[in-house]
Parts: sequence; structure tokens; C-alpha cells
Amino acid sequence: MSDSDIDLGTAAGPEVGRETSGGSPRASWLRITGAVGPLGIATAMLWLSVIVLLPLAALTVHSFDSGWSGFWDAVTAPSALQALRITVLVSVVVALINVVMGTLIAWVLVRDEFPGKNIVNALIDLPFALPTIVASIVLLALYGPQSPVGIHLNATQPGLVVALAFVTLPFVVRAVQPVLMEADREVEQAAASLGADNLTTFRRIVLPTLAPAIISGGGLAFARAVGEFGSVVLIGGNIPRHTQVASQYIQQQIEIDRPVNAAAVSVALLVISFAVLLVLRLFSERSARKEKQTR
Repeated sequence: MSDSDIDLGTAAGPEVGRETSGGSPRASWLRITGAVGPLGIATAMLWLSVIVLLPLAALTVHSFDSGWSGFWDAVTAPSALQALRITVLVSVVVALINVVMGTLIAWVLVRDEFPGKNIVNALIDLPFALPTIVASIVLLALYGPQSPVGIHLNATQPGLVVALAFVTLPFVVRAVQPVLMEADREVEQAAASLGADNLTTFRRIVLPTLAPAIISGGGLAFARAVGEFGSVVLIGGNIPRHTQVASQYIQQQIEIDRPVNAAAVSVALLVISFAVLLVLRLFSERSARKEKQTR
């Protein structure tokens, strides 16, 4: 190697080192990595924009056709606020119920063996395939005025809870089930051998592992309940300021030729759902990082 080559390498070395090791912040931010490459990412983003972002943008623009004051008046109307309040309240109750019951069902399906287990496992997905209006008809026949079991939930908020719990249960079960299947049983056995009871083992070992999946499933259940229409259309009764949920209020506004009001309430629902999902996602990721650090 000649002296000129050495001098050239020495002169260019620091610059080359800086480019390969760090680079400018902008270049680092624009760097694309992964298996699909720029074309795959562009295709995915285009499809996401056409299917999700453009319709949401159009809805948002339409909701402001009467200006900011018109949007605010539509969202803060007493009947709209009450519909939103009922929707959020019932959805929170449903999500909490399904977090508990969905986790229990997932535990039973993974850890226990019993006759008909495969049938029960298949039934969990039934709300995904069944038209939600059918669920409302079934619940009305079971809990309506002619209830064969003597339980009357028609046109009541508990009826809304039952209907929404039915359609959102699979979200929690299917989120928790794979995590339970991959959980390390040896840690639980070690805790039991050291004298920990079942409750302590679940609270200290199993629950931290399941927490991100439980939070994710609960968030999806909440978001589905917030926008649900078919399962509550009959059993709920659609009584304004009592059992009328936001989706029914939106339909009512369209029927009386107030599409801007309907769009405004729809945007409010989108903001609520997105905010809840974002917070739960951040909390779930934080829980997952803590769980990895403790291992």
C-alpha cells in the first residue's frame, strides 16, 4: 500500500466513519429496513390510505361543513351528549366484564381438558360470523317481554351490556389465549414448589405476562362496543337519553336529514375510540417492556 493511499484513507476515514456509523438524523429517520422493502411499504400505506384514512378525512371535513361552531353545537347538544355518555359508560362496563370473563375462558380452554372443549373453542368465534342483528333478535326473544326465563331486559341498559358483551367477548379470549399457550409453565411450577398458592402464582407470575394481551383485548372490546349498532337495535329499545347509544343517535340524525350532526358525533366517537386505544397500546407496550426487563 502506498503512502498516498494511506494518506487518502486517513483523510477520508473520519468522514466515512461518521456516515456509516451515525449519519445525519434526517438520513437515519429516512432509512427503510425490513423484508418487503420500499415498494411493499408504499403499497401498504396506499391501501391503508384508500380504505381508512381517506374515508375518515372525508367524514371529518363533512362534520365541519357548518364551521367549528356548528360542529361544537352538534356534539354538545343534550341528546348527543347523553348518547355519548351512555355509549362510553356501557362500553367501559362491557370491556371490564369481558376482561375478567374472557381471561377466565381463555385459561379454561388452554389449561383444562373436558368433553366438548373443541366445540366450546369454536363457539367463541361465533359472534364474529353471526350477523349482529341476529344476536339482537335472539336476545330479545330470550330477555324481551315474552321472556321464557322470566328475565326482562328489553329497553334497559343491562340489556345493552348483555348484547355488547356477546359481540365483544372473542376479542379478549383470542388475545389472551395465544399468550397462555406460550407461557412458561416451569416458572409456575417452581413458584408452587416454593410454597406459593394459586392466587399468588397467578398475581405475581401469570398476570404480568398476560397483562399486555388483556389490555389489548379489552381495548378492542371497548372500541367494538362503542361503534356497535346491530346487536343493540332491538334489545336496547332506542329510547333517547336512556338506552339510545351513539350509533342509533347517528342513524336518527341521518333520518331527520341532519347529516352534518351525524358526521360530527361520528368524529367524536372516532376521537374517543382512538384516544382509548392509543393510551392502552402505550400502556401495554410499557407493561411488555417491564416484563422483559424482569426476566
